[in-house]
Parts: sequence; structure tokens; C-alpha cells
Amino acid sequence: MSELAERSGVSTGTIKHYLREGLLGSDEDVVRTSRNMAYYPEEYVQRIGLIKRLQEERFMPLRVIREVLADDPERATRMIELEDRILERAIETGEARRVSRSLAQATYDVPRNVLEKLEELGILTPNGRGYDADDVAIVAAISRFRAGGYEEAIGFTVYDTLRYRQALAPLVQEEVEVLMRRLVEEEVEVERAVQIISSGAQPLRELVGAMHSKLLLAELRRHRGSQAP
Repeated sequence: MSELAERSGVSTGTIKHYLREGLLGSDEDVVRTSRNMAYYPEEYVQRIGLIKRLQEERFMPLRVIREVLADDPERATRMIELEDRILERAIETGEARRVSRSLAQATYDVPRNVLEKLEELGILTPNGRGYDADDVAIVAAISRFRAGGYEEAIGFTVYDTLRYRQALAPLVQEEVEVLMRRLVEEEVEVERAVQIISSGAQPLRELVGAMHSKLLLAELRRHRGSQAP
């Protein structure tokens, strides 16, 4: 037990709790040589590490972790590794292309109070170095909206962005679940999976934009028909 605690980086009390909760496997895996002495499988070290990551990085309760591990612990490990690499790549890309608030404001001529309100709403999420690439794209879009006549004077405000976020949130959640499940089930290598996701970002934007345009046109036609005498 002491060696297992040292190698896994958690206390013996935590390990005993995991054992009681059935998170580390069955008693058949443990070789007990006396009342106070037992040998544990080598894979317990990796299993404990996985449990801690699911707790600390995914905020999963032990009840859910037990279900995940009972279903397929190797799948859970592949899922975490894939998610970590995707996030690392996204963070690297975003950090490399950050611009300051002042530069974004000057470039796209968006009033400071508009940017501040978008930040307050969580639409823009800058850090100390400014906006990431997606933030800049949002600022650019807001600028084009304003230039095209979408102004506060006729009722268009930054609060309109919340409608799109509300509609997109469940779609994105489902998209991530489906995408990750397929990549993990097909055992796609991590680097290949990251490449697939990266290469699909722009086509996905174009697909969503084109489908939105078609739906908008169809809705305008329907609305015109409903208003006819």
C-alpha cells in the first residue's frame, strides 16, 4: 500500500477509499499475504492517476467515474489523452494569435463600451494579453454588422449575440460528444484526430453559414406568405 501511494502520488487513505468504492477493480486482483500485507497490480498506479484526473480536470463525481471505468477504462484513458491534445493545440493556436484590446478596437472601429459589454456577457473572453483568434473574429463580425446598419438606434444591441450562443450551446455539446465518441471508438491516433478536427474547423464554419442562409431565406418566404391577405 505504501509503495502504491508513493508511485501514484495519493495518500493511502485515498487509495483505501477508492478500494471501498470499487474503483480499482475486484478483490481478486489483490494478493493478500497477511492481515496487514497485500500486493496490488501494477495497473493500479495508472488507474489511480486516471481517477484523479477525472476528478480534478473533469470534475466527475466518484459515482460517475465508477461507471466510466466499469464500462471501458482504456476508452476513458484514450478520451482524456485525445481531449488534452486537442485543447493543447487550440490553446497554442489561440495564444499565438492574440491581439491587444486597443489594437482590436482601433482595427475594427468598435466602441470601447461595446467591447466591454461583450466581455461582461462572456461573448469575448480576453486575458491579460488581449483577445484570441475567435474573439478577434467576433469583433470583426460586430464591426461589419454595425457598418451594414445593425445599430442601437433601430434596436440592435450586443444582447442579440446571446440568442446565438443559447442556440449554439446544445449543438456544440452534441457535436463534441459525437465527434469524441467516434474518434475514440475507431481508435484514431491522437495526432491524426487533432489533425482531423483542425482541418474541419473552417469547412464547418462554411457549412453552418450556408445552412443558416438557406434557413433564413426559407423563413423570410414563410413569413411573407403568412402576412399575405
